[in-house]
Amino acid sequence: MTRPPLIQAPFDPPVHGVATTREGGVSRPPFDSFNLGDACGDDPEAVVANRQRLAAVLPGPPHWLRQIHGVDVIHLDDWRPGVEADAAWTDRPGRVVAVLTADCLPVLLADCEGRCVAAVHAGWRGLAAGVLEAAVAALPVAPDRLRAWIGPRIGPAAYEVDGPVRDALGEHDRAFRPTRPGHWQVDLAAIAIERLRASGISDPVDSGLCTAADPARLFSHRRDGRSGRQATLAWITPPD
Repeated sequence: MTRPPLIQAPFDPPVHGVATTREGGVSRPPFDSFNLGDACGDDPEAVVANRQRLAAVLPGPPHWLRQIHGVDVIHLDDWRPGVEADAAWTDRPGRVVAVLTADCLPVLLADCEGRCVAAVHAGWRGLAAGVLEAAVAALPVAPDRLRAWIGPRIGPAAYEVDGPVRDALGEHDRAFRPTRPGHWQVDLAAIAIERLRASGISDPVDSGLCTAADPARLFSHRRDGRSGRQATLAWITPPD
């Protein structure tokens, strides 16, 4: 079985974080090849095969969420198939939290001492509604003990928004650059970093990887229209 290439988050053991790429799977175009999303039009059997390949290199199967651009955060003890949430966390070694994205921000949170991890799906709606703040508040450790990593996401050069979206995102003037009347390029990662810092996390790290700018490795809905999904996942090392 082909081992899918993974992008490593800068966490120290016993915490681990990774993001997948579009390489190493069996899906056919336009979902080629390692699509993990089961609601974007891909062959369901291909998605199952890709998810099995991913699970084979993890300590356990990922706990997939039905993401709805909201602020609900669940503990994996409350997880069930099809649960609606945009963030999940666990304090149990070996259990894998996961989110799917194709331009939105995937954000991993990890306790410095390995007591808990979280995965958050944050598009502009989630950022505006406070999903990052909700995830930080849900974790049973002080925010200044958390590390945060933003995985592959759309960059400002490829992401233009209109006035209502800018208004919804609030006072983040430095994250916006005017392009044409009533429109701006927006740096969602910069907004996320500002919100994470305001929540008490001192040094969030952005991967700097733009989904739209890397068609060979990353899916992008904004770039392609019909697109697969990559995953961003975290777990605590299980005991031997």
